[in-house]
Amino acid sequence: MAAVRIWQKKKLVLDHLTFQQRDMVRIGSAGLLSVFRRLSAHQGPSDAPAKPLTKRYAMWKTRKHKGRFRDLKFTGDMLRNLTLRTVTDKTARAGLTSRKERIKGWANAEREPWLLFSPANRRAVMDVARQVFQEAKARMVKHG
Repeated sequence: MAAVRIWQKKKLVLDHLTFQQRDMVRIGSAGLLSVFRRLSAHQGPSDAPAKPLTKRYAMWKTRKHKGRFRDLKFTGDMLRNLTLRTVTDKTARAGLTSRKERIKGWANAEREPWLLFSPANRRAVMDVARQVFQEAKARMVKHG
């Protein structure tokens, strides 16, 4: 099955998806939300506190009243650009689409990996996937 883009001209389009693809949008969105929450809590890929900022950058960021933590939210542009982009019946893919944000994301990943699932993120995705599976099973199975 070919991938279906769910963003067209900066507009979210879900009306062309099959039932399985809609389920994958739900699971992928839950995974993305889980990653956002981890990043907002200043946690790294192992659910431990993220690496500290360099002393100089922490001072500069504090002077700008943006806090002294690694949270990828100085302006918020990079996290706003991170969205669920394509789905198939078996996969959901998120990514940074702007070239500028991809470069920033790559540079941040060189310091500490950030765009991956931590153990807590995996658990959150599995919980939603279990729920989606139970709902699909209820739709498909006839009790006679």
